[in-house]
Amino acid sequence: MLRYARSARGPIALTALLGTITALLVLAQALLISAALSPVVSGSATLRDVLPIIGGIAAVFVCRALVVAAREAVSTRAAAAAVSELRGRVVDASIALGPRWRATNGAETTTLLSTGLEDLRPYFVSFLPQLVLVCTVTPAALGVILLLDFWSALIALLVIPLIPIFMILIGRFTQAASEDKLASMKRLTAQLLDLMSGLPTLRALGREKAPRTHLRALGAANTKATMATLRVAFLSGGVLEFLTTLSVALVAVEVGMRLVFGNISLFHGLAVIMLAPEVFEPLRQVGAQFHASANGVTASRAAFDIIEEAESVDSPGAATCPDLSSTQIVLDGVGVRARGAWAPAPTSGIIAPGIVTALSGPSGAGKSTIVACLLADMTPDAGRIILRQTASASNDEGIALSDIDPTSWRDQISWVPQSPTLVPGTILDNMGGLPLEDLETAAAATGFDTVLATTPDGWKTTIGTGGVGLSVGQRQRLALTRALAAHSQLVILDEPTAHLDALSEETVVRAIDDMRREGRTVIVIAHRAAMMEAADSVIAVRSAADEEAHA
Repeated sequence: MLRYARSARGPIALTALLGTITALLVLAQALLISAALSPVVSGSATLRDVLPIIGGIAAVFVCRALVVAAREAVSTRAAAAAVSELRGRVVDASIALGPRWRATNGAETTTLLSTGLEDLRPYFVSFLPQLVLVCTVTPAALGVILLLDFWSALIALLVIPLIPIFMILIGRFTQAASEDKLASMKRLTAQLLDLMSGLPTLRALGREKAPRTHLRALGAANTKATMATLRVAFLSGGVLEFLTTLSVALVAVEVGMRLVFGNISLFHGLAVIMLAPEVFEPLRQVGAQFHASANGVTASRAAFDIIEEAESVDSPGAATCPDLSSTQIVLDGVGVRARGAWAPAPTSGIIAPGIVTALSGPSGAGKSTIVACLLADMTPDAGRIILRQTASASNDEGIALSDIDPTSWRDQISWVPQSPTLVPGTILDNMGGLPLEDLETAAAATGFDTVLATTPDGWKTTIGTGGVGLSVGQRQRLALTRALAAHSQLVILDEPTAHLDALSEETVVRAIDDMRREGRTVIVIAHRAAMMEAADSVIAVRSAADEEAHA
């Protein structure tokens, strides 16, 4: 845990120190109470005689309350720091693992980042401080009992091993129940996210109520898993309560009998009886809080798996990206495996600088996957992407894209996906701080100026998440305008005319021509004839089965 949540190390060390102080205060409290009661009960002293001791007891009570409050504050801070750091590391790991991994594990990661790691807070707030007390208060109290009365210490020593044995046995069931609970939450979240993304389509078809039964079944399964975890927790709590009560009762009976026969002094007997619960209370609390934090511990293991998987991925390159205005991009047998086949099959081609290159092929052939490789979001399973200077293309082996620093590579790229990322705010807020003059010029080239003319406030018009307030075609023009105004040397477009009419398509084609005249390299995923005709070169992309790919 501390390996991945380094920010919690300091608070945890402070929690250990406070646990040691608590152990000393527990001993002082028991011994002072015994010292005050025994002479008064035996009649050898009056209440006035023990007033200084009572003052000491009051001071110990106050100090113990302050230490408990400080321990809770520190453990809460440790929980917040650990959960925040783990969330950040899981997010960084999911980014490092790429879009292909996120597409497969997105729902599970969402569950982990929300409710999963949030359940880790009880581990730091409740379980860990009690574990510290087991390591401090329990041995300290047991040691003092041993000094005061050997037989009472022997009874405690015989009972103590039973508690972890039962905890281990019950903990096995708890871990399985917690894993079922997390898996159930992941399934429910995945189905819910899928339903939410497809809800507009379901409503359009009048089928929005169809998934109700399935979601109700998933909810019932989640409830069942939760109740199974609670049943185990209550069972273990009952067992621990029985063992601790039995052990304290045995010590009390043994001490009482010996007091009757005069085999132990009243001071020693009272001290032993008051210290006996302190021996077992931390153990009981550890068992009880273990179940409260079990879901979080299970989630943390899932987080560690993601982080370790990301650490096993090769580190990105460190070389500086060359100037793309004079660099060929060579696809050297680039292929990616997907579901037992290749999409794309190993593909080769040269993307020359300053021209428009189209990636052509049927749907599912792997055109978007090649683009993901070009964006350094994915590593091909076969082949590689090479950057080669055109001035020495004949004798220059070039540099592999995997050896280049991704940041310096992406700094020269503008990427326009089919569904552009738009944030709530004004249209101008979504333009990345580009100069307004450049935006006006780009808008005239892409036809976005006509869109602005129909809006109430032009560039200051407010839009919602994902571009709500603009049509699909208008969002596409906005993204194209942003790419044109950025003056990036390499522009990658994913079917930029997919949602446009013929007139708008012609405007976009003219904008791409403008980029070419400026000497920019343009890569287009193309299906329509107009885009194919606008391209200077075409790279055919296809999918293939394993045997075809290696044929």
